[in-house]
Amino acid sequence: MKQVIEKKRVLFICTHNSSRSQMAEGLLNDLYGNYCEAYSAGTAPSNVNPYAIKVMKEIGIDISNYRSKSIKEFRNMKFDYVVTVCDHAKETCPFFLGANNYIHSGFRDPSEFKGKEDDIIAEFRHVRGEIKEWIEKTFGDFDERVKYEGYEGVAT
Repeated sequence: MKQVIEKKRVLFICTHNSSRSQMAEGLLNDLYGNYCEAYSAGTAPSNVNPYAIKVMKEIGIDISNYRSKSIKEFRNMKFDYVVTVCDHAKETCPFFLGANNYIHSGFRDPSEFKGKEDDIIAEFRHVRGEIKEWIEKTFGDFDERVKYEGYEGVAT
């Protein structure tokens, strides 16, 4: 008999919840939304970076309605994975109550890039690509594991 599984909850954390964690949330929900439910937060939230919104829109993912959130908003939630995507967040938030697994993968902060707009956008695209590649490597076989283990679907 096939079982129905719960979606895996994933929280991406970075310092300002403005670029890297926002792009990671959008990518995971787009790529593996049938099996995962992604959220993002910051240790010192600010605003979603307009360049992050722009480069995500280029690949068909709309994060224009996302907002920067504090990790405090998620303190009462349980997560299968908590992922820090910057070194500062890893240092300032080394432990998150309610997490089953901790993962760290540091990515350069695209909001610190300076120069012409075309150069800044190119750097945002590069970081977006790095995050996408990492997500595919880290979570990409989840749908295959679900099929292999004989699960029927995912409860929402």
